[in-house]
Amino acid sequence: MEIERKFEPKKIPAEISSHPCLFIEQAYLCTDPVIRIRRQDDEYYMTYKGKGLMAREEYNLPLNPAAYAHLLTKADGNIISKKRFLIPIEHPCFTADYPAPKEPIGLKIELDVFDPPFAPLVIAEVEFPNEEMAAAFIPPKWLGEDVTNNPEYHNSNLSRRVFKR
Repeated sequence: MEIERKFEPKKIPAEISSHPCLFIEQAYLCTDPVIRIRRQDDEYYMTYKGKGLMAREEYNLPLNPAAYAHLLTKADGNIISKKRFLIPIEHPCFTADYPAPKEPIGLKIELDVFDPPFAPLVIAEVEFPNEEMAAAFIPPKWLGEDVTNNPEYHNSNLSRRVFKR
C-alpha cells in the first residue's frame, strides 16, 4: 500500500544540492490500471498501481536493463524524466489530535524536479506508514499547495499531457 500526500512547492530550497539525488526515467504502458516502468539510477522495475489518490495499492517487480529498454518502446504518451531529491523531515508536525510519535519515524520529502517538456514543474511527495498519520501531517510552509486530491498531479496523467510543438 502506498500512502502519500503531494504538494506543489513554489520554489526549490536553496540547500537542495546538499541532499541525495536520484535520476528517474519512467513511462506508462497503461494508465487504467496504471502499469509503469521506471529506471531509477541503476535500478529497473515495473509497477502496478491501483486506484486512489492518497492511498492505493502498489506492487513493484524488478526488471533488467534489456527488459526495461524493450518495454520503453511500447510506452504510451510522454516519457517522464526528473531528478528526485530526498530531504529528511527532522521534526515532523502533526495536528493536536494525533499522538506524537515517541521515536523518529523517518519521514522524508521526495522533491521531484521535472525535465522538459514538464519543466519548470516541481512536485513534492511525502509517504506515510498509515492514513491517520498522513491526514494529521502539517507540512512545512515551503511545500506550498496540497495537491494530493488532484489527479492532474499523478505522473500517469502527466504522461498523457499534450504539448504544443
